Amino acid sequence: MSDTSAIVILIAAIFTNNILLGNFLGMCSFIACSSQVGTALGLGTAVTFVMTMTTMINFAVHYFVLVPLQLGHLQFIVFIAVIAAFVQLVEMIVERFSPKLYFSLGIFLPLITVNCAILGASILAITREYGFIQTVSFGFGSGLGWLVAIVLMAGLQQKMNYSDIPKPFRGVSVAMIITCVMAMAFLGFGGMVSL
Repeated sequence: MSDTSAIVILIAAIFTNNILLGNFLGMCSFIACSSQVGTALGLGTAVTFVMTMTTMINFAVHYFVLVPLQLGHLQFIVFIAVIAAFVQLVEMIVERFSPKLYFSLGIFLPLITVNCAILGASILAITREYGFIQTVSFGFGSGLGWLVAIVLMAGLQQKMNYSDIPKPFRGVSVAMIITCVMAMAFLGFGGMVSL
C-alpha cells in the first residue's frame, strides 16, 4: 500500500499529474464540449462526480470481489460495467433535475461512459496500490483536474471567438495547440508534488 498522504495525492492529481493534461486521457469529450464555459462546467462537474464515485466503487469491487475470487483478469470489463451503470444513473438524475444542462450536453453525457479518464483513474488507483481514502482523494482530484482543464479551455475558446485567427488554425487545430500549451503550463507544477 502506498504511504502517500491523501492531501498530496489530491493536489498532485489536480496540478502535477493532471489526468487530462499529463496523461491525455479523456480528450474526445474535452475537445468536443469545450466551446462554452457553462457546458464545460456542467460536464466537468458530472465527470468529477462520476470519477469520484466510480473509483470508490471499483476499489471495493476489486478488493472485495475480484481479488478474493481470483478474477483480476476481468478487471477492465467489470470496471467498465460499473462506470456504465453509474453514468446511466447520473444521466437520469441530470435529465430530471436540470433539463437545460441535459440538452446542452446532448450526446456527450452518455459518452462519459467511454471517457477513458474515468476508467484510467480507477486503474491507476489500483495499480498504485492506494488505500480507500487515497483512492477517493485521487478520483476526486483527477475529476477536479479534468474540470479545471475543460473550463480553462472553454474560457480560452470563447475569447478566441473574438480573435482574428488564421483560417488554417481555426477549429480543432487551435484547440490542440492550446491543449499543448496548457499541458506545458501544468508541467511547470511538476516539481511541487509527485505521485
